[in-house]
Amino acid sequence: MTTGPDPVRPPASPWPFVGMAGMACLFFLYAASGLLAPAWAVVVLLVLWALLLLVAIAWWSLHPRWVPAIPVVGAVLWFAAMTAGGAWLGWTA
Repeated sequence: MTTGPDPVRPPASPWPFVGMAGMACLFFLYAASGLLAPAWAVVVLLVLWALLLLVAIAWWSLHPRWVPAIPVVGAVLWFAAMTAGGAWLGWTA
């Protein structure tokens, strides 16, 4: 019993892989935040990173071209948190 030719699959998009590589790099940035921030802030930042990772995983198939934007947003949030913590909360090296 034949059902016809096999459907042609579109090629896999490289963008989710780029985004996940960015998320891996971003993890080390967030994990090393203890050099400037107190422990509670590092925990909050790592929870934020985990939430960003969940969004990246959810968007892997739904919006593959948007996944690389997630580490960019995460880097901006990290920079804002470190800058605000240094300016208003007195976090120093």
